Amino acid sequence: MRAAVVAALTGPDSLVLREVPEPLPAPDQVLVDVEYAGVAFPDVLRTRGEYQLRPELPFSPGWEVSGVVRADGGGFKAGDRVAAMPVVGGFAESVAVDARMVFPLPADVSFARGAALPLNYLTAHLALLRRGRLSRGETVLVQGAAGGLGSAVCSLADALGARVIAVVSTDEKAEIVRAAGAHHVVLAEGFKDRVRHLTGGRGVDMVVDPVGGARFPDSLRSLATEGRLLVLGFAGGEIPTVRTNRLLLTNTCVMGVASNELWTLEPDYPAEQWRDLIPRVESGAIDPLIGAEFPLSDAASAIRTLDERRAHGKILIRVGGGSQAPSRR
Repeated sequence: MRAAVVAALTGPDSLVLREVPEPLPAPDQVLVDVEYAGVAFPDVLRTRGEYQLRPELPFSPGWEVSGVVRADGGGFKAGDRVAAMPVVGGFAESVAVDARMVFPLPADVSFARGAALPLNYLTAHLALLRRGRLSRGETVLVQGAAGGLGSAVCSLADALGARVIAVVSTDEKAEIVRAAGAHHVVLAEGFKDRVRHLTGGRGVDMVVDPVGGARFPDSLRSLATEGRLLVLGFAGGEIPTVRTNRLLLTNTCVMGVASNELWTLEPDYPAEQWRDLIPRVESGAIDPLIGAEFPLSDAASAIRTLDERRAHGKILIRVGGGSQAPSRR
């Protein structure tokens, strides 16, 4: 079978298309013939050996996929449409996945949308509901809102009845995040003052931050009393520090959201999240923002697009012959 393989830890251009042996699923795994693979930030890091989970070379990245079950197993039947999180190996024509990380994909949800859902939307679900305890009517500030994870947070927060303020780096990204569910859009430069104006000086109830870096101090200053700041990653490159006297004076808190670490401890939890999420997708309350598709032969360009922060929404790799990404509503 064909797979996009990392041959050296030198970045996105290390990906090459190769013929590799088909995976042999273990008894607790499901073999999925891949239609689409989603491109995630951990995939970028893995091309340089910078992610905490480091497979031996050569390996195929690919955290999330959609496709069709090849053979009965793990509670699924041959021919079932599924989305799945193999964590590694998704940039290939077939992948073996832990049965607990395979989720039924309804017939009215395209393979493209299915591949755009698992990692970003289940992470957003974990952040907003379990960690952040979001309530209807609260105000959420989303950093990095035009990316795959940021747009997923905007979409789900809107579906949950929150007021969403999105932070973007350029004016051209404003319409993109509005389509994802943001009610207000502000530029990263000077966002704190704009957020204060939009909230009448009160601040926001929650900040969701996958960026970190230089924005972090003003994200903290944007919180209302008893607000919470959720740390999802450091796409900005710099890992910020927290002056805890600020938390004391404002009764605010900073909390981490590490989805894979929690899923490892609670492997049945992703399926529970999926059951809560998928009706919102079927109803149209959630519609993944798909930015671009690349063929498997050009997986390096897909990774590079994310690495260079040119992604507007979710980046996909088209592997099989499934449906194309639907147009946005």
